[in-house]
Amino acid sequence: MRAVIQRVSEAICKVDDAITGEIGLGFLVLLGVEDTDTEEDTQWLAQKITGMRVFGDENGLMNKALADVDGKILLISQFTLFAQTKKGNRPSFIKAARPDKTHRDLGWV
Repeated sequence: MRAVIQRVSEAICKVDDAITGEIGLGFLVLLGVEDTDTEEDTQWLAQKITGMRVFGDENGLMNKALADVDGKILLISQFTLFAQTKKGNRPSFIKAARPDKTHRDLGWV
């Protein structure tokens, strides 16, 4: 798995002008799933992301995690994080999980 994590004050995801997800303070996470990822990988990454102390405390230091600020996560699937671009001009996504790999496969249900 690969994740790009952005701390946000708010984030909105729209598909065809319809809002499919929105949050206030928290993380916008672009998540790429590899075909070999397991439920254990999912659990490790979830703990890593939620435990990141990147929110300011009363002294202005980044000492608070997501739960400390009642933050939320907007998670967006992003298979392009596994693009292989070394050869040619057409990226290969051979390492990315196939679209039919379900949430159930990764223990997300």
